Amino acid sequence: MDFLYIKALHIIFVITWFAGLFYIVRLFIYHVEAESKPQPDKQILQTQYKLMSKRLWYIITWPSAILASFFAFWILYKNPYFLTMPWMHVKLTFVLALYFYHYSCQRIYSQLQNDVIKYSAFKLRIWNEVATIILFAVVFLVTLQSAINWIWGVVGIVVFGIVLMLGIRLYNRIRSKKS
Repeated sequence: MDFLYIKALHIIFVITWFAGLFYIVRLFIYHVEAESKPQPDKQILQTQYKLMSKRLWYIITWPSAILASFFAFWILYKNPYFLTMPWMHVKLTFVLALYFYHYSCQRIYSQLQNDVIKYSAFKLRIWNEVATIILFAVVFLVTLQSAINWIWGVVGIVVFGIVLMLGIRLYNRIRSKKS
């Protein structure tokens, strides 16, 4: 029975980890967009986004990443046979990619906290979709428990992401023409 509690806690912290990753990049976008605002709006907005980012990053996102990993290791400890399954190897590869994504967000976070803006809002919108692709891949892997069938789900989300990005570009063009 304790295995189900561990699994439930793992799922909860994975959800809060992804929620933090999705929202932090949205705050990055707002921070970058505030750069073009006149003073004092720019200063007020960027100060607020820095505070919101700091709280989100260190109170929700990082603890969730650590706890999700802790419970994942506990699950693997209690059920080491998972490590013999090919789909789990693919899943762990995506989890590793998620950690690289998290680390990259940490770098962007640190840059913005120091008023260094290296990315456009558009690039950050695209960057935000990387976490979505990882999420889809992992959910399909865990649900289907197949090392191959998850590909169709990821292909679908990539196509959806491309259509979404084209829609964002079209929206930006329409918005800039009206300005």
